[in-house]
Amino acid sequence: MSEYYSLTEVADYLSVSKETLRRWDKNGKLKPTRLPNNYRVYTSESLKQFEALRFLFDNEKHFDSKLSEPLKNYRCIELFAGAGGLALGFEKAGITSSVLNEVDSNACNTLRINRPDWNIIQNDIRNISFKQYANKIDIVSGGFPCQAFSYAGKKLGFEDARGTLFYEFARVVKEVQPLICIGENVRGLLNHDSGRTIDGMKSVLNELGYDVFPPRVLKAIFYRVPQKRERLFLIGIRKGSGITFEFPLPYKKIYTVKDALKSGELYHCDVPDSPGQKYPKRKREILSLVPQGGYWKDLPEEVQKEYMLKSFYLSGGKTGIARRMSWNEPCLTLTCSPAQKQTERCHPDETRPFTVREYARIQTFPDDWKFSGSLNQIYKQIGNAVPVNLAYEVGRQLVKALNEYTIKEELKNKLQQCNCDTEKVSF
Repeated sequence: MSEYYSLTEVADYLSVSKETLRRWDKNGKLKPTRLPNNYRVYTSESLKQFEALRFLFDNEKHFDSKLSEPLKNYRCIELFAGAGGLALGFEKAGITSSVLNEVDSNACNTLRINRPDWNIIQNDIRNISFKQYANKIDIVSGGFPCQAFSYAGKKLGFEDARGTLFYEFARVVKEVQPLICIGENVRGLLNHDSGRTIDGMKSVLNELGYDVFPPRVLKAIFYRVPQKRERLFLIGIRKGSGITFEFPLPYKKIYTVKDALKSGELYHCDVPDSPGQKYPKRKREILSLVPQGGYWKDLPEEVQKEYMLKSFYLSGGKTGIARRMSWNEPCLTLTCSPAQKQTERCHPDETRPFTVREYARIQTFPDDWKFSGSLNQIYKQIGNAVPVNLAYEVGRQLVKALNEYTIKEELKNKLQQCNCDTEKVSF
């Protein structure tokens, strides 16, 4: 018996718009099934043609949490730490943050308020040496800003990356020599400068002694995050270490705005009250006309012209403008401001942007995680963060990989103590 998937679910799974699915219906690429009420759904059989949806039909299960409990104290240095989304997720997975570096004073205060015991260095990374941590750290991680390199017709090397913040990330990796290095960034990095930027980064890390996995874009909605956010992960393993790493398996359930803001599986209570931005009077009047899940094209034509101005006559969907979220769908990717005209994130029922705590929940921060700074600065910190639940899933896989490495190393040491010929032992 086939399982049914809704139009919204399939659009989220494939990272395409509903309009694209309707177009595929017309050209025969993907035909939906019509229920008696003319509701459009897709059968599991019809979706098996897509490699990206294979996880829906695999019988693989997420490994038990006991298998990812750290066998020792795994230590991490995090660069460009922001408000702590990645560090908090790693902490939940059992990874200790030895050092967190961040230049923004408000983000540093956020980290200090929540984790007074963390070693937080507030400074420009260019001014900091990490040589004292050489061979003492398991993981170096960081969400470095994306900057292009100048190739000048040659293969990019470490020195050629100078002047970029990726160079500083790579410099720390060179100084510390961790077992694993992790760079995270926006999906756009994958195709930046026709792919040459990411190729250059891989080349640099390879030069520094790391085998680099093909970059992987992880969709947050597959990892218990009620948001259509995508993050690219660039992972390097120290050559000769024998460490094997696997990216986390997707979960089959997708969580929604309702799951984020109401009591349920993700949170045990409704979202607490908190401050939030407001719309100007006329903007609030206009957005009040937008239905749940709708956007500017759902407005009366005269209002569309008033609100869109010259953009009304331009091509393109501009689907983020005058956008009201739906309770029954994941939120669109949060930005640094919930009220920007190009990327509005209006509450499903109330005509207002999401509040600070609503923003934080959509990023899967716990309710007791406090943020420091002005309202605008807090939105910026939350909007730039790695979703905590996504970071946790990546962290669990890192712990699993390090556990396997630890077991192998301990066995090697025992064999050496017994004067065994370890070269003849297969691991």
